Amino acid sequence: MISPWWREGLFFTCLGCGRCCRGEPGAIFITSAEEAALAGFFSLEAEEFRRRFETARWGSPSLREKERGECVFFSSSENRCSVYPLRPLQCRLFPFWPSVLESREEWERAASECPGMNGGEWHSPEEIAALLSRNPFPGLL
Repeated sequence: MISPWWREGLFFTCLGCGRCCRGEPGAIFITSAEEAALAGFFSLEAEEFRRRFETARWGSPSLREKERGECVFFSSSENRCSVYPLRPLQCRLFPFWPSVLESREEWERAASECPGMNGGEWHSPEEIAALLSRNPFPGLL
């Protein structure tokens, strides 16, 4: 469903600043397939991966955070995700989350923290709707 406020499309290009990986606490939900891929990357059994890297504090399996709200996989030395090729779909979909696309005000609030929003590549309303349809966590993002 294309919202009237973004019916002309939106501009966004990830600049790799890492701001979406750190800051205020929030959940990065993961699917069982993502969990299996990440566990394999670290050569861990699923249970050990869960023990070391997941939490259920948000009601569904999600990645743990470091002390300052950074994602457990955020590398401060590289200023980016240490598992970038395997990052969860939730991360890949940002900023095209239902909560961010709810209104122009929500988009602009997120854009005040993300320098890649409102610039760079143009995304058509059809492309945005397709990205929204890929959300594996309806009601959570």
